[in-house]
Amino acid sequence: MIYRKRIQVYEHSFLRIGDRDFNTKHFIALSKLNALHNYQYFDLKHNGVVFKQFVGVLQVDNLTIEILPKIDRYEPEENKKKWQRVLIEMLHVTKKLKIQQVGQANVAKQSITLLDIYFEWFLNEVQLLVHQGLIKQYYKETGNVKALKGKLEFAMHIQKNIVHKERFYTTHQIYEKDHLIHQILGQALEIITRVSKGTYLYRRCKTVQVDFPEVTSIKANESTFTKLIKSRKIAPYETALSIARLIILNYAPNISNGSERMLALLFDMNKLWEEYILVRLKQASIDHNIKVYGQNSKTFWSNISIRPDIVLENDDEKFIIDTKWKNIGNDKPSTHDLRQMYVYNEYWKSNKSLLLYPSNNDDFHGYIRFGLLEGSDSQHHCGLGKVSIFKDCNKILNDQIGAKILGWVTESTSTNN
Repeated sequence: MIYRKRIQVYEHSFLRIGDRDFNTKHFIALSKLNALHNYQYFDLKHNGVVFKQFVGVLQVDNLTIEILPKIDRYEPEENKKKWQRVLIEMLHVTKKLKIQQVGQANVAKQSITLLDIYFEWFLNEVQLLVHQGLIKQYYKETGNVKALKGKLEFAMHIQKNIVHKERFYTTHQIYEKDHLIHQILGQALEIITRVSKGTYLYRRCKTVQVDFPEVTSIKANESTFTKLIKSRKIAPYETALSIARLIILNYAPNISNGSERMLALLFDMNKLWEEYILVRLKQASIDHNIKVYGQNSKTFWSNISIRPDIVLENDDEKFIIDTKWKNIGNDKPSTHDLRQMYVYNEYWKSNKSLLLYPSNNDDFHGYIRFGLLEGSDSQHHCGLGKVSIFKDCNKILNDQIGAKILGWVTESTSTNN
């Protein structure tokens, strides 16, 4: 049995060839994966890899690399367990991961990887579907049959059956379980079987495969998933299909022209932080007369649009929040970020905006008005907020972070330049 090795690193860190179990074979596989994704995941050096803002998990052959978030440049090595929990919780809150159905004992062991959690979630979903009863669907099949049914394909019938008079070449409907939905799930099960060798999930996956019907083997891609038509009948499959999509589209067999198979589940930490804050603000706004919006864009110039991360609306007032996943420390925000906030204020007719950064401690000193041009009566203000993501001695995420930020929203503005 092949046992899987694990390396944990932080975002923006450097992993050198020869460090721990990372070797040239893994480096070549990562470089080819990076090329497939327009070089967005890493910066490649001659002797290693510099990770960017993407966090999550990579598996090459029997090596698993977990890339964890951090807010302190000098984050100690022993804090990696804490940051693994942070990543899992953020993915859970933003509904990119469901951990209630995953064995909590396994999560607590810390030997489990993010990949294992996604696999177990998928296996739980498939088992539930099997228990509830897998659906059958109609699909068309063209070929020779022994009884005339469906539409006779006359030209092909003459070509194929000039000797075999007892056969009919037809296009007919079949009603069974071997359809596209189950073929996609079957492909995901096969990937998990290959990737999970040497882990506690391998035997579990083989058991699920025994209970799952035999289906035609396919190689699904992005267009395969666009063919799926939503209906009430397949609604129970939505979660399993979304996880299968994540697994299949991020799986790269034989990427380095060798025996290695790679699976990469990576998330942009900037977007994850934005989505996490959006969810927490929506939760906190339930008790306030405040509406919270994400993905609110407006045309800026020609076909170019601008979009602040989060817009809050209270009666006739609007408030802009732009999230930044970095520890700003004692530095000031960049001129570019401040210009961006000024434009947001102008286009959304908002008097207040907030640049929001993660921190180990809360820090907010109100709003400062932008410098006025001669003859301007603009009341645009911007604040800089550092919000603690932890509570309880830095062990768990602060689920009251939304309420803290809403408190800052109601603070009065300063007229200082």
